[in-house]
Amino acid sequence: MTYGISPRKLLLALLAVSIALTAGCKHEESRQVLPVPVETAAVQAISVGSGTRYSANIVPYSQVDLAFQSNGYIDSIYQVPSPSGGKRFVDQGDWIPKGTVLAVVKQQDYLDRLQQAKAQLSRAQAEHEKARLSWERVSALYATQSATAPDYDSAKAQLDSTAASVSGAEAQVSEASVALDNCSLKAPFSEWLVARNVDVGSLVGPATKGFTLADTSSVKAVFGVPDTYINRVKLGQHFVVATDALPQPFNGRVSAISPSADAKSRVFSVEITISNRRNELKPGMIASLALEGQRLSEPAVAVPLAAVIRNPARADSFAVMTAEGSDDLKSARLRPVELGDTYGNLIVAKSGVNAGDRVITTGVNLVRDGDKVRVAP
Repeated sequence: MTYGISPRKLLLALLAVSIALTAGCKHEESRQVLPVPVETAAVQAISVGSGTRYSANIVPYSQVDLAFQSNGYIDSIYQVPSPSGGKRFVDQGDWIPKGTVLAVVKQQDYLDRLQQAKAQLSRAQAEHEKARLSWERVSALYATQSATAPDYDSAKAQLDSTAASVSGAEAQVSEASVALDNCSLKAPFSEWLVARNVDVGSLVGPATKGFTLADTSSVKAVFGVPDTYINRVKLGQHFVVATDALPQPFNGRVSAISPSADAKSRVFSVEITISNRRNELKPGMIASLALEGQRLSEPAVAVPLAAVIRNPARADSFAVMTAEGSDDLKSARLRPVELGDTYGNLIVAKSGVNAGDRVITTGVNLVRDGDKVRVAP
């Protein structure tokens, strides 16, 4: 017996397969995601005899945010000479002398409140003076038994009541005066303006951060040290700090050591305070310094500690993710590595990468092998 498939059924079957394939393609397309933004660093070649070097970030010795204490609209902002002539509002990078009034909130409402408080004080003082004179008369009459004890007690109570009213009115005058004074936002010390967050006409309140000032008469070089070397860093220890931007080195001493390692980078934060009276070191500069310690016996390549992850294929081994490609959109590639000793915030990679490779340091835990990434500039 011969079994056959009718042309109609064959056509329907082919159509169903085509629809399934098309749906599958669309499903695959829907699974595509945007490239993950990441940051990378170059694999470094550490030459023979090089000491343990660290990269440090220059930050202000102290930085303060100035907030308003009075509510209202900004009426004026401190102005400085403009390079093109005339005046301009103070902005980031300007030097601010101590006591400078940076901004003023409209004061009319606060002036009216102060006048009302002063009027209430004058009224309370007049009532108190009247009560005092009355009490003196009643006291004199009471001493000659020409006034009764209830009269004396009533006059004394009135005197005490008006005295309390005077104290309350004085407190209201003081409160209104402070509120009026708080309309002016003043610089607490002489330093550089880092940020201005308000303009004339802005509505501000006690939670509004108006300006940010930074004390750069001294600066701090902040860097990370792994646990294998943290015992070599002591408070007060002398360091020589160098920058690519300036030809001369700077001397500093360790002023703070973090009591615990950072959860992400697994290093301890160390701060070195450096005198900066000539304002040569700017916040945001990159500096380098050497920590005397073990020397390398042979050339090696090293990767940042932040780039090292667990190998997803083998839980007992490690790997890094490299960003490969010539255009802005690159591919993440998993590279198993054999790790060696740590040197500063670097660790030797005995295999898996070469000097010059770009390894992902920020966002490495968010990508998988083959994912598209976009490297932040």
